[in-house]
Amino acid sequence: MPRVLHDLACIDDRRPSPYCWRSKYALAHKGLEFEARPAGFGDIPRLYGGGHKTVPILDDDGHVVPDSWAIADYLDHAYPDRPPLFTGPNERALCRFTEAWLFGALAPLLVPMLALDIHDHARPEDRAYFRESRERRLGRSLEAAAAGREQRLEAVRAALNPLRLTLTVQCQRFISGEHPGYADYIAAGFLMWAASVTTLPLLERDDPVVAWFERVRDLHGGLGRSAPMYAIAV
Repeated sequence: MPRVLHDLACIDDRRPSPYCWRSKYALAHKGLEFEARPAGFGDIPRLYGGGHKTVPILDDDGHVVPDSWAIADYLDHAYPDRPPLFTGPNERALCRFTEAWLFGALAPLLVPMLALDIHDHARPEDRAYFRESRERRLGRSLEAAAAGREQRLEAVRAALNPLRLTLTVQCQRFISGEHPGYADYIAAGFLMWAASVTTLPLLERDDPVVAWFERVRDLHGGLGRSAPMYAIAV
């Protein structure tokens, strides 16, 4: 039985989930072959008897693991002879901090800006569900949430300063140091989510974050270039 990762997909084979991206990178980091099997928003409740509300879901020869963190832990436990995702508690703490920073500082800015883009790229049969659920969360229409988003770009760029300073002041090639780690996969997956759906470039071309992002996209045989994306920078 092939190793399968159920992966959120939109039209034109765009793969917008940051959690699915980090799990694909986790599998590649371990050197494990897998099939990224597309699922639309409406497909998820039909997977495995409807027991899961979100993807990624890993099916490793019948062993089913949902949730990106659980998948990472499972891979380290099941394949200890392959490169670890967490070398110890300090690396896990770095990864938890990276996620908390992204979803605490950056997501509140980007989600309203990009929700309409995600809707427009969703499969036609998924759009009504996406609109209703996201407008309920945002407390306004998708169009109202996206209005004037160009004026919010500077705040988005400023929110990335911790990563920018890590790369420049600390002279690191990756968040994890000289070599990429799960913290890089978490952060890059977040930007891949954005680049999968938005035609609004978020960064300037000479931003050190862009060079880092392109390095991560090139890892593991160009995994980050395996699905269509718009330019992240101008």
